[in-house]
Amino acid sequence: MNDVTPPRPLPERSTTDELARLLPALAEWDLPDGRLLHHKEVLMQQIDHDRAATAPAAPARRRLLRPAVLVPAAALALAGTLTAGLGLGPFGDGGAGQTRARSATDGARHVALLDRLSAVALATDADPVDDDQFVYVKSVGRSADETSGTAVTGPLEHREVWASQVQGPVKRLGMFRVDGETLPINAPLGDTEGTPAGIDRPTYRWLAALPTDPDELMAYLSARVPEREGEDHDQELFRSIGGLIGDQVVPPATAAALYRVAASIPGVTEAPDATDALGRHGFGIARDAEHSAERSVWVFDERTLAFLGSRTFLTKDSAEGSAGTLLYSTAILERGVVDEAGRRPTRDQVRLVTAETSAAS
Repeated sequence: MNDVTPPRPLPERSTTDELARLLPALAEWDLPDGRLLHHKEVLMQQIDHDRAATAPAAPARRRLLRPAVLVPAAALALAGTLTAGLGLGPFGDGGAGQTRARSATDGARHVALLDRLSAVALATDADPVDDDQFVYVKSVGRSADETSGTAVTGPLEHREVWASQVQGPVKRLGMFRVDGETLPINAPLGDTEGTPAGIDRPTYRWLAALPTDPDELMAYLSARVPEREGEDHDQELFRSIGGLIGDQVVPPATAAALYRVAASIPGVTEAPDATDALGRHGFGIARDAEHSAERSVWVFDERTLAFLGSRTFLTKDSAEGSAGTLLYSTAILERGVVDEAGRRPTRDQVRLVTAETSAAS
């Protein structure tokens, strides 16, 4: 694997304001106007289906409605922390204490941050992933059980996913391991001939073939991200892009274009001092759903700009729970590429691992 040129470290006291100050003014942009839930639900249905075939008396498993790491695209993706992440303020942090009203300066800041992320992604060197390999993602996360109508946050889970990169329709999409329990990821029910590479199963080669012009990519993804009852389409688009950049090994040009698309989605904003599922602090890129009291946040390291994780929580009291109730959270520990499902990457094969995540793992 080629050496990856890391982004230039920011000063120790760097903040999101410092990042914005160093970037071109917003006027230089010409932006268009304008959960990975599907994948998680598909995986959960398939797990229930597989378990039912081998365990006739298996108890009902909770219904998880938030994105998970990969699967087969799902939840990069995928709160609280190992210590006290859920106790940080009335909204559990992650930008939850920020109101939806933002000044013009705040609105420009998230564009500048996403511009910086795009530039870093484009400058990053990366070897392609072959069709016979597997993308590996190691993470920790937690989700809320909503079967009763009220969200009840579950315990932190340790997750590993191996996603097949085969292009044609396949019935075995990879492997999923949660807290030591290993299950296959089979084609969704109804895909009797298998699932091809695409937005429901994004492989490296499929991602590399996407348009890199932000306007064209926006149009392409918007046409393929499914409409969800009771949810605005821009929120689904935001969550889907979060799953791609968080849970996949993405070609540099594609990643750069995805950040540009995110910057043009109406309602996207900055969420200062966001945290992932391990309580690692960074700056957040967030969006509030128009038709529900939910906020989704992507979390990035302020110095390295690495994607740390994501979270979704309630921003106001509702039948689902009180303001600050965590619905979903994840922290990415490692990404890698391996030749066989179930095998962990060697140090040379790891695509993302930081000092903080190494200590946590």
